[in-house]
Amino acid sequence: MSKSQTASTVEPLDAADQYLTFMLGNEEFGVEILRVQGIQGWDSATPIPNSPDYVLGVTNLRGSIVPIIDLRRRFELAEQDFGPTTVVIVVRVESPNQDRTVGMVVDGVSEVYSVNPEEVQPAPQFGGNVDTLFVKGLATIDERMLILLDIDRLLHDSIEAVTEADVVEDPDDGASE
Repeated sequence: MSKSQTASTVEPLDAADQYLTFMLGNEEFGVEILRVQGIQGWDSATPIPNSPDYVLGVTNLRGSIVPIIDLRRRFELAEQDFGPTTVVIVVRVESPNQDRTVGMVVDGVSEVYSVNPEEVQPAPQFGGNVDTLFVKGLATIDERMLILLDIDRLLHDSIEAVTEADVVEDPDDGASE
């Protein structure tokens, strides 16, 4: 364990937030660990007509129909073939109307880090592929920049696009095949 990891994990549990980190290309992103409901290998998704290109479709996850979002496409990164490290991180997204479960396809899972809130810096205006509206902040871990995502803002529009197709609202429709 490195010196900076040791320093951040020695803090009391209530003083630090934990983030599951994952890779998209050469960038490392993090989501609050308490939002993660599971991680599974990439399998497939049933496409939904007229949905945005970053919505790969839906899948049946333990009896629930879950939209699957390709974060590479969502961030307009170069496409890459799914490989053995490609996984779906299943997260809980909170919205004013209701909480939803969504799967995010990423290149691979990295680590779980404890990050003290006072160490999180606000996101600068990027002008690149990552819209700062979705960025909760930036933290430095082992001299690497970690981009902390606000999944509620990031995935809300994606979920609504699938919901309009009445797939998420009616889980019994086609789920009992």
